[in-house]
Amino acid sequence: MSHEQHRNPRQNVTFESATGSGHAHGYLRVPGTGSGPGVVVVQEWWGLTDHVVAVVDRLAADGFVALAPDLYGGRTTHDSAEAARLLTELPVERATRDLAGAVTYLLERPETTSPTVGAVGFCMGGAFVLTLAAQQGERVGAAVPWYGVPGPDTDYSGLRAAVLGHFGEEDASVPLEGVRAAAERIRRHSGVEPTFHVYPAPHAFYNDERAGYRREAAELAWARTTAFLREQLG
Repeated sequence: MSHEQHRNPRQNVTFESATGSGHAHGYLRVPGTGSGPGVVVVQEWWGLTDHVVAVVDRLAADGFVALAPDLYGGRTTHDSAEAARLLTELPVERATRDLAGAVTYLLERPETTSPTVGAVGFCMGGAFVLTLAAQQGERVGAAVPWYGVPGPDTDYSGLRAAVLGHFGEEDASVPLEGVRAAAERIRRHSGVEPTFHVYPAPHAFYNDERAGYRREAAELAWARTTAFLREQLG
């Protein structure tokens, strides 16, 4: 299905997907200072929603050039069954091409001051962040998954990014044993020592549009994330 068939009004930039496979769209914000380190924001399974836009806006307010690719090509939902269907219909190869294109796009923008980009993602996006970092190697300097990790067969041998993660101890959909297994796999494959924080919170605790939102955990994790991005990206 073409990206152009479902245009999301939140889209404000178009960029080349990787490997010459067409165009992708997304939402970009540049800080008021006019420049800053680049950060790719990867959506939850709901799509490029107002919540994702708010994350991009907040990163820009904190001094980052932030871009959220629209992986669903314009479609969004607030219904879990519909979100599951959209995720099922999303070709992983196309999503990773679009994310790789977003990395290139940010690194080539004159406003981006960092030689590498950061990647921040939530739920489904958290899993994509680690996959992207493993695939992009030296081009991703900081990876921050929130309550999401890829499958147990993921190969992290190409990962060079520093890794910071945020997870909820009450999260039934992302069990902590799976998180610990991912951390061990990252260590074994790449030599990178990930820092994974666990909060007294359920899944999606940063998303203030969902019932699981926990302000204290959300704000602590956000402060840790921005400090980490500044430290790793310069």
